Amino acid sequence: MPRSLNDLRWLRKALVDAKRLVNNRLWGMDIHPTATFSLSARFDKTHPRGIHVGSHSYVALEAIVLAHDMTRAKKAHTRIGRNCFIGAGSILLPGVTIGDGSIVAAGAVVTKDVPPASIVAGSPAKVIRTGITVGPYGRLRKEQPALDPSTPCDESAPVGGQGAQTVTGSAV
Repeated sequence: MPRSLNDLRWLRKALVDAKRLVNNRLWGMDIHPTATFSLSARFDKTHPRGIHVGSHSYVALEAIVLAHDMTRAKKAHTRIGRNCFIGAGSILLPGVTIGDGSIVAAGAVVTKDVPPASIVAGSPAKVIRTGITVGPYGRLRKEQPALDPSTPCDESAPVGGQGAQTVTGSAV
């Protein structure tokens, strides 16, 4: 009998490795061998060849990664870069690219590309911080200041995906 659930980490790793093998070989997804994910993460099986997950990235529980949209008859490649973290319950819509070293907050709905080294949050997801440095699996490096929820976002930080505009002036 295990003394704690940590004694069963080998079992979880074996199950994730088996699920990755099935997703890659049977379904045709492109999930890097060093990427990991929660067993409850959901990858699109309607257009599985459109799912790409880079090295040392993590997809948390109940996150959904889509590569098709039946209402628009769209099939598109959805890409998660290297060293990314996809938060619990987030949804990545078809055709988005998550740049290397980015973090998607829990519950975010990503409708547009996320620039590298950024944090996005909300529905629809918006860039709340850029220029971050992360380690494997999207872990923030310790040398960065923590986000202070009482202060507004940096007014010079880009908002949105590619071709973002800068926010200037006072808050509404």
